[in-house]
Amino acid sequence: MRRFTFLAAGLGVAAIAVAGIGLATARSTEDASALPQVVLGDGDDRLPSATATDWVTYADHVVIVSATSERALPPSRTETERGEGLIGRKVGLEVKEVLWSRKGAAQPAPRSWEYNATGWVFSDGKLEDRQPLALRERPRIESGHQYVLAITWEGPRCSDDDAPEPGRWMGLGEGSELPFDGDLIGQGENQGKLQTVAEARTAADAGSAVDLEDQLAGKGAIELAAELKATTPGQRQLPLQSSTACG
Repeated sequence: MRRFTFLAAGLGVAAIAVAGIGLATARSTEDASALPQVVLGDGDDRLPSATATDWVTYADHVVIVSATSERALPPSRTETERGEGLIGRKVGLEVKEVLWSRKGAAQPAPRSWEYNATGWVFSDGKLEDRQPLALRERPRIESGHQYVLAITWEGPRCSDDDAPEPGRWMGLGEGSELPFDGDLIGQGENQGKLQTVAEARTAADAGSAVDLEDQLAGKGAIELAAELKATTPGQRQLPLQSSTACG
């Protein structure tokens, strides 16, 4: 099967790869027999994002957001002509609360913005039969759900091959997006399906490492803010990216 790769920097992902469309799928709801299944892809994180130390080292702000809208981005001409590929997606996010901010952050926390999110895959030239795409172990970011995001401001970027990219808010990586329905960490949409706190804790128990989401599953904003406030930043490293600052 063909392997698709594309940049999704707004997600905090340097590149997403989908090997074999339809090969790895997850139910989108508990009663998903009549709904498209979610295709799971893999991504390379731009920055460390698993722990509280990662968040206070690399994030500018940690915010609670509600996903309020989404819009599809047309596939490239090459993918359309080939009859298979990826359809991008932008999700409108509204900030409900700022939980933490880094001293000296380049920009104040946004009130709202459009977030680059995983979209859909299509094959056999059938754009209308597209399947939702999500990344493993992270939310797809869907309208009607609430999340905690650790975000950083990325200034305008330039490269030799592409047009300049405007500045934007970006995630850090896999661990910087947490389900937060009902004001509980770990509860809500994850990988395009609904997840309970109990399921989040079960996944944490099965893992080999204890990430921030695992540590605070079932906790609320107060506990998360206190954890971040008590954490000392580490040594920063450069993000994975192929472009450089303009100017």
